[in-house]
Amino acid sequence: MKVISLTEPFATLIKEHKKQIETRSWKTSYRGQLYIHASNTRIPKEWKENKELMNLVKEELSFGKIICKCNLVDCIEMTEDWIDKIKKEKPEEYMCGIYEKGRYAWILEDIEVLSKPIEVKGHLGIWNYK
Repeated sequence: MKVISLTEPFATLIKEHKKQIETRSWKTSYRGQLYIHASNTRIPKEWKENKELMNLVKEELSFGKIICKCNLVDCIEMTEDWIDKIKKEKPEEYMCGIYEKGRYAWILEDIEVLSKPIEVKGHLGIWNYK
């Protein structure tokens, strides 16, 4: 199964269905099931101090665990028009990513919480778990 590691609180925001777009500096041609792994990386100070962002999180954050799975259905190169549309139509989603022209939006659907999180060390990029 393919996995992507994310720094908290973003993995938990996906798990809670508050984030369905993962923003990245790189594109992927992969489509299909994808585990979401909450990395062991501690939350950067500027994110912790962003009360609006942190108030979106309702559950305890996870670290070093695969916490949910989803389907990666598309990877869109961001344009100014596309960014403006997300900013206007989905302000909470916009707050949960880095939206800049030339970056990529990974569109996630069918998010399912794992009944038992899987403790595992994360990796950079898309990686394989078993």
